Amino acid sequence: MNATDFQAVLPLLVLAIGATVLMLQIAWVRNPGLTAALAALVMALSALSCRLAAEVAPTEVTPLLQADRYSLLFATLFGFAGAITALLSRDYVSLHGDEPEEFFLLLVLATMGASVLAYAIHVASLLLGLELLSVSLYALIAYPNKSILPLEAAAKYLVLSGAASATALFGFALLYAATGALGFTEIGQGLTVTTTGQSVLLPAAVMVFAGLAFKLSLVPFHLWTPDVYDGAPAPVTGFLASVAKGAVFVVLLRLFLDADLFRYRILVEITGLLAIFSMLAGNLLALLQTNIKRMLAYSSIAHMGYLMIVFMVSLSGDSQALAVEAASYYLIAYTATTIAAFGLLTLISTDASGRENVQLQQVSGLFWRQPLLACLMLVALLSLAGIPLTAGFIAKFYLVNAAVSGHNWILLFTLVIGSSIGIYYYLRVVYYMTRRPEEHRVEQKIISAWRGRILSGVLIATILLLGIAPQPLMHYLKAILH
Repeated sequence: MNATDFQAVLPLLVLAIGATVLMLQIAWVRNPGLTAALAALVMALSALSCRLAAEVAPTEVTPLLQADRYSLLFATLFGFAGAITALLSRDYVSLHGDEPEEFFLLLVLATMGASVLAYAIHVASLLLGLELLSVSLYALIAYPNKSILPLEAAAKYLVLSGAASATALFGFALLYAATGALGFTEIGQGLTVTTTGQSVLLPAAVMVFAGLAFKLSLVPFHLWTPDVYDGAPAPVTGFLASVAKGAVFVVLLRLFLDADLFRYRILVEITGLLAIFSMLAGNLLALLQTNIKRMLAYSSIAHMGYLMIVFMVSLSGDSQALAVEAASYYLIAYTATTIAAFGLLTLISTDASGRENVQLQQVSGLFWRQPLLACLMLVALLSLAGIPLTAGFIAKFYLVNAAVSGHNWILLFTLVIGSSIGIYYYLRVVYYMTRRPEEHRVEQKIISAWRGRILSGVLIATILLLGIAPQPLMHYLKAILH
């Protein structure tokens, strides 16, 4: 490796060095505030260093990693999302965990795994990034060791996620046997000339896709999602729903693009079928929930279904660039909105030492007791619902535009139906927040965290800015992805 290569992977180096510094700091001085600040600084510096890496992009750093504007865009997103999660978690983890410092080290490592996935152009780097992300999440989900529910959620995620990773790994092994290659581009070239029949290629594709679909919680691989979301700490749930899923989607889309898997229509049509099932099942199951975290869990299944539309759109070569652009905008908007929503759930707490305040009845009258938190939550919910003047509206409009350009009318109809259902259960939370306290009196304690309120306010301002003035981000995405 030369100086250019080191500059190209600077965001990953910053995270690796930062994790080492955090380990030394924890060994010498145990201070949750210092550790949280250092972790947030490391992840923010990683995001900012993407600007330096962009000066030498595109650069292939060994056959494993590709530093281009696509990978750097998402490395920036994951870095800032990790930094905000660390700051939002500061007070929560100190109140719920016996040794909170290691939580922030795990968060840095999880962000590094997500960034590796953004860079990955080889099966080896895909699996390394995926496992670094997943193993960190196992511990993060179980971190509040004073409660049994996070341990149950972590155990479920550990067993099922391990099985999904093994399934994907075996699928890649079959692909290697058929093509003799592990690089994404080389796999695509090998599939062109391979003499192996469909008896090997089809099971390989199904196994790989099933393993990654589990990570995205697409139907029918979604059953773990509500239990894990409900049991995990709210800040970790936000990270899992946004960064972890976003990283897997990014690497899956790159695999399809680099290996030119869009030539296999049956494979792409499977993604369209899963998108339809996820949009409908996610929204319909969310209707039945009175637990806000479980509602958002099923909602995240629907949002991943919305994103999967871009694979069907990409069947048409003329619409492929628009599809990638729409997916990128949607991921940015969805990440900001999801972290804001779960960050606000962190602040709206019944008891500092107990579980989060997540039942609909428990947020009743929030507008009258905590108007600032309620207004911030309102904007986050409206963005998830896709209401105009929010980032979620522009993101869904992008997807609609992409679906129309690709003539995917069934997917478009399903998106509209699913979004219509979503409006009901999101506004149901708003209705409960606006009820008079006398109607349903619930005693509550609100975690008073000024940094959490400021960060939530910044995220909400970002959501509104992306919804009111989306042109700068649109032009930027068009410039780097076309």
